[in-house]
Amino acid sequence: MPEVEKILENYPFVQRDDLIPILQEIQDEIGFLSEDAIVKVGKYLDIPTSKVYGLATFYNQFRFEAKGKYHIRICNGASCHVNTNSLILNELHKKLRLRNGEITKDGIFSFEETTCMGACGFGPILAINDKYYTKVNVKKLNEVIEFYMNLEE
Repeated sequence: MPEVEKILENYPFVQRDDLIPILQEIQDEIGFLSEDAIVKVGKYLDIPTSKVYGLATFYNQFRFEAKGKYHIRICNGASCHVNTNSLILNELHKKLRLRNGEITKDGIFSFEETTCMGACGFGPILAINDKYYTKVNVKKLNEVIEFYMNLEE
């Protein structure tokens, strides 16, 4: 993976404190942390691969699988849960056949349930990539998904 090697070159005076920023850069560049990337980082920092992986799994910001072109996140915090996000989750499953952590076969959509997204008064909350949708109901969910599907036609 040349992207990983290029990122590591940005850290010529490497220290263990650089581990999280390096992992963040790799994920920003390739979308997730692959096994190969974790091994390369461990070798570069002279840290056992198990320690690199252990730290990455500790923080929920890191992913170990690719995400879709349109990454859907639905808040599952207490407020959104109370505001019927279960209806939204069920509809998403019916519409795209996605469960938490899955990606569609064509790689267009992926889905992740998240903890609180920090907009409790506007729930349920749906995010696709960096665009947020508030007070989502089944109708609004279908409209948003159709919009993104139409972008692919």
